[in-house]
Amino acid sequence: MKKYILGLALLATVAGTLTSCSDDDLSDVSVIKDSQTTENAFDKWLYNNFVTPYNIEIQYRYNDNESDMQYYDVPADSAQSVEMAHIIKYTCVDAYTQAAGMNFTRTYFPKLFSFLGEFEYENNGAMKLGTAEGGKKIRLLGVNHLDTYIHNREYLNEYYMKTIHHEFVHIVNQTKDYPREFDKVTANGYVNDAWSSETYESGYLTRGFITDYSQKEAREDFAEMVSTYVTKTPAEWNALMAQAKTYDATTGKVTSTTGYDALQKKLDICKQYYKESFGIDLDKVRDEVVSREENVVNGKIDLRSLK
Repeated sequence: MKKYILGLALLATVAGTLTSCSDDDLSDVSVIKDSQTTENAFDKWLYNNFVTPYNIEIQYRYNDNESDMQYYDVPADSAQSVEMAHIIKYTCVDAYTQAAGMNFTRTYFPKLFSFLGEFEYENNGAMKLGTAEGGKKIRLLGVNHLDTYIHNREYLNEYYMKTIHHEFVHIVNQTKDYPREFDKVTANGYVNDAWSSETYESGYLTRGFITDYSQKEAREDFAEMVSTYVTKTPAEWNALMAQAKTYDATTGKVTSTTGYDALQKKLDICKQYYKESFGIDLDKVRDEVVSREENVVNGKIDLRSLK
C-alpha cells in the first residue's frame, strides 16, 4: 500500500515514475543559489508576475535552508520550474483573482513557494508531496516529474495543485475560523493518525468523508472538502457523491444516504463560510480553476514564455 503525504495534509494513491531533467533553451540557468548568481530572464518574469503584483516569492534555485536534511533532496529542473510557476499563476493565483478579486488573492495567498526536484520518501514507503509552514510557505516537491503529469488533470491535481489549494484553505481559516458546526457533522468519525491504516483507506465516502485523509481531524476535513471541490468538474464531484450512498448489491437500490447527506451538509457549510466571510462564490472559484487546468493539460497555454 502506497501513501502520498502533503506535510500536514493530503495523501493519495498513484504510482510515480522518475523523469530526467529537460533539455531546453533554459538549461544554462543555475539551479544552485550562491552569492554570485546573476538575475536571468526567469527571475525578471517572477518579479513582474509574482513579486510586484502579489508580494509572492518563488524560490526555484536549490537552497539548503529550504530543504529537509532528513531526505536526499535534489534541485528543481530549471525548465520545469518555469512551467510550474506559470501553472501556479494561471490556475491558482489568477483563478482566485478572477473569482474573488485582487485584494483577496494579494492578502491571503501563500507568500513563498520553494521548489525541489524530487518527492521525499518515508521509511514506510510513503511519498511526501509537499509541506507547508506557518500558513505562508509551501515547499512543493517533485517538480522534476511535472512533465510526466502535465497533460493529465487528475495527476496534475493529485501531485501538485490540490496541495496548494488545501494549504490556501488553512491560511484563510487562520484569518477567519470556519464554523464549528462543521465539526459536528461527522464528529465521531475522526480517527487521528489511524486514518492511514488499512481499516480506513476505503469506505470513507459512505462514512461522510471526501478523502481518506479527511478522517484525520475536522480542520483537515474542511481543507480537503474545499480543495477537492474546487479541483473537480461538476460531473466528477457528482460521481463522488454518488459513491457516498450505500446500495443493495442485488437490486442496486439505495439503502442509505448517510454519507451523501453528511458530505452535502459539509459542502453547504463550506460554501456559506466563503460567501459570508469573504463574499466568494465557491462555484465560481471551481469553474475558474477547472477551466484553466483544462487549458493547461490541453496545451493551450504557453508555459515557457518569459515575456
